[in-house]
Amino acid sequence: MTGNRTFTMIKPSAISAGHAGNILAMIEKAGFRLLALKLIHLTRQQAGQFYAEHSAKGFYEDLTRFMSSGPIIAAILEKENAVAEFRKLIGATDPSKAEPGTVRNLYGISITENAVHGSDADLTAEREGSFFFSQLERV
Repeated sequence: MTGNRTFTMIKPSAISAGHAGNILAMIEKAGFRLLALKLIHLTRQQAGQFYAEHSAKGFYEDLTRFMSSGPIIAAILEKENAVAEFRKLIGATDPSKAEPGTVRNLYGISITENAVHGSDADLTAEREGSFFFSQLERV
């Protein structure tokens, strides 16, 4: 996944609020192609493994508790300049500072419950996508 692929998760609060369909529609309308998609309920241990790079940070426990509190939708997306384009679509991490019309502005609740995760770099997208999807599960 270099250059034209990125990874995302629709977070538990967005799914429980019934926003998953709207978020997926925004992703497709923005020109992203779905290459892999799955609904999964992470265990606390799996959430901890996914966010291991943040384990020393103060928000780690709350984040892993939240991310294991309900199902998530994981997806690999494709579009030219995918990481940067997706980060534009989702907006700032803090929904109150996200541009109007972005996913987080529309559906985020707080910095943790900000509706979606989006990879921050090509290498991160590859690692994160591989955490959830085998090669057989990708288009």
